[in-house]
Amino acid sequence: MKVLLTGAAGQLGQALQASTPAEISLIATCRNGGDGRIALDLADANACQAVVQEHSPDWVLNAGAYTAVDQAESEPELANAVNAEAPEAFAVALKAIGGRLLQISTDFVFNGAQGWPYQPDQTKTPLNVYGASKADGEDAILRVFKDEARAHILRTSWMMSPVGNNFALTMLRLHRERETFGVVSDQLGCPSSTINLASACWQIIKLASQGNLPTVMHWSDAGAASWYDLSVAVGELGEELGLLNTPALVHPIQTSDYPTPATRPSYSLLDCSGTRKALQLNGEHWRKALKTVLWSNAQQARATH
Repeated sequence: MKVLLTGAAGQLGQALQASTPAEISLIATCRNGGDGRIALDLADANACQAVVQEHSPDWVLNAGAYTAVDQAESEPELANAVNAEAPEAFAVALKAIGGRLLQISTDFVFNGAQGWPYQPDQTKTPLNVYGASKADGEDAILRVFKDEARAHILRTSWMMSPVGNNFALTMLRLHRERETFGVVSDQLGCPSSTINLASACWQIIKLASQGNLPTVMHWSDAGAASWYDLSVAVGELGEELGLLNTPALVHPIQTSDYPTPATRPSYSLLDCSGTRKALQLNGEHWRKALKTVLWSNAQQARATH
């Protein structure tokens, strides 16, 4: 089976490459190419169609995205090109050759106004440009494929990875550099380890040909937390793993104390129960997954020194 992966140099892309099943021939792409990856600019819809036409993959796994949430407020055209027009271009090209699409989406398609986990079939109500662009990408895919069961959308939240720029690694650095700092405590959600998310992606591709997979699915690690809870856990786990001498003192702050250009949803929990059942995956508590992320980051750091 041939899978064309976008965003291969990103956090999820690297996890997907590291865990590619033996039966899959992976065509890895990223914006700048290099390291055996094909250069592909997701802001160029024509290039997105052309790469599908050239390689005729069985699947496009679209893990690439414009993810600069705050910057998207001042770059809506670019965010829309990457997050909405590229998925539509992939869908059109794949429809023509009989291929399939797995689109990675986000909890930010919801506004966070409800106090219980979001179901995959709920109406999308994004609060910011980034969320709106991802929602438009979802809609474009569904519009192209209509009732054909050849596209799947996997929404995830609060991505954490052993590599790149993400909240977990930022908190680890702050624990090392500072004695105290504040973190928002009134936004609730759940992190998603890229290690576990990659496993879910490959399971979708494995099981999709057997039929009966939902078109829209949700995936995160299990449980719930605030950003404050996560930052405290990073300190505790960092000390436990020997990555820190003494964790910093973290104090909770309100969203209003830390204004950002883009409005964030105050509640981002996704109901993943149907996805776990469909994919035959139990999931893992976020704290255990976070420990693996921090440990893996330390191992990679040691390997490069």
